[in-house]
Amino acid sequence: MALTHVLISTVKPVNKTQRLFDGGGLYLEVSPSGSKYWRQKYRYRGKEKRLAHGVYPDISLKQARERRDTAKRLLANDIDPGEHKKSLKAAAITGDENSFEVVALEWHAKQSVRWSEGHADSIKRLLERDIFPWLGKGPAAEITPPQLLTVIRRIEHRGATETAHRALSNCGQIFRYGIATDRCQRDPSSDLKGALTPVKHGHFAAITEPKRIGELLRMIDGHQCTLVVSCALKLSSLVFLRPSELRKCKWQNINLSTKELRFVVSKTQQPLIVPLARQAIAILEELKPLTGDGEFVFPNARSRKRPMSDNAILGALRTMGIPKEEMCGHGFRAMARTIMDEELKERPELIDHQLSHAVRDPNGRAYNRTSYLEERRQMMQRWADYLDGLREGKTPRSKLVNFY
Repeated sequence: MALTHVLISTVKPVNKTQRLFDGGGLYLEVSPSGSKYWRQKYRYRGKEKRLAHGVYPDISLKQARERRDTAKRLLANDIDPGEHKKSLKAAAITGDENSFEVVALEWHAKQSVRWSEGHADSIKRLLERDIFPWLGKGPAAEITPPQLLTVIRRIEHRGATETAHRALSNCGQIFRYGIATDRCQRDPSSDLKGALTPVKHGHFAAITEPKRIGELLRMIDGHQCTLVVSCALKLSSLVFLRPSELRKCKWQNINLSTKELRFVVSKTQQPLIVPLARQAIAILEELKPLTGDGEFVFPNARSRKRPMSDNAILGALRTMGIPKEEMCGHGFRAMARTIMDEELKERPELIDHQLSHAVRDPNGRAYNRTSYLEERRQMMQRWADYLDGLREGKTPRSKLVNFY
């Protein structure tokens, strides 16, 4: 039922916040103090968000509806109205819609539709922390290479070399967006090639010696922590997920009957099926009575509406006495890749497919999510059985690994 002026003007405050809905996500929020705020609920990239449209009666019902419709048009064009509002606010503060901050926020809103939520938030924080305070308010077209280098070197000088390179790359993309929208003439980042210390690329720390893996598994079994963190640790070695994918795993993606986890890979945005060995099913069945009535398999300790902290598994490894140079959360994937190849002699295409790496057939076509499903199901069970053997201190008789 749509709102009317009479209803809005006569509604009385109560001892809790009231919400009077108008349609299209628009509603009037009436606080216990009697204040009335226009709000709009919307979904962007699958995430529910809120947009503020002002205070009644300063903003009339007609004006609120117009603002709602404007937001819906932005959504139809893959633009987050909340981020768009921030860019307009930045333009008002700087007095220049051509400022670097305004251009950057527009670029971010456009590009984030194809990024994972975590990646989008990470780039936003980097810009707000390391770039905007020094370059945000000035016109993007007037930023010179030396000015940009000075800002980027502030990041480099605190030891965050990789972050500095990433910030420079992001700035380059923003300047090129500015050129495309006629607010810049050139990209000053292109003159800074070779100006930063090269990044020393290394592998994720991972335990790949079978005996030490057995020790790690026994340490995990005996570690005193919450059931949520304990189950996440145990499942880390069985499903090959990236740490962010594991902690954000949702019950709606798990089918205990078919013994499968189905989700969209954060890095490639491609669907993937993860066959679950009986050991993985046992862990999930133990956890389900505790968290199964919520969205996340591994909810945050402070709020079940959020996933487990990205430091939970890493912190647990540290408290167990596992140094960062030996093992990290991502290391479970590297551990599986190395052992399955060198010890179990599994087929490389099966391993890579299950690790959600890019795998193509002889004609160069990417395999779909159901490719090799039965073979991968058997491989995942062999892997889980192998880990059980290591946990029990058994030594494989041959490279083909037969504990029994």
